[in-house]
Amino acid sequence: MPILTLGIAVLVLLVAVTTWLILLRRRQAKRTSSLQHLLDLADRLEWDLKTCRAGLQQAHAVMSLNPDLPAASEQDAQNAIDAGLRALLKQRLWIRDRSPHASQRELDDAAMSMRSARDRLQPLLQALSQAQRDLDSAMQEHIRREPGA
Repeated sequence: MPILTLGIAVLVLLVAVTTWLILLRRRQAKRTSSLQHLLDLADRLEWDLKTCRAGLQQAHAVMSLNPDLPAASEQDAQNAIDAGLRALLKQRLWIRDRSPHASQRELDDAAMSMRSARDRLQPLLQALSQAQRDLDSAMQEHIRREPGA
């Protein structure tokens, strides 16, 4: 009987250790996936900010050629984009320095913050794109109306 009890104890221990290893592996896989997702979000947010910067620069360049169009504050727009890029750099430094020791909740919160920033930026990018199309149309119309054109 003692051998049977010892066998059952070893079997229970083996099941417990196996279960613990499986859970640990799943946790590690989730962390790895979360970190990759966080880095992908950072890349997309950086792309969005740089796209916005390029669109604003192009719009301001076109507007500076036409004195009939109202002047916009290029510096304010540039400062806003630069602030976004600085905030993103801070986030990337956090990922580099803190993510290896961060809890899953901290990783999820960081990802949610970046998704939220991208969600707020998307309507601005769409508006900028529409404004660029409108500006291009206005410039084409202006060129057509110029004498000698």
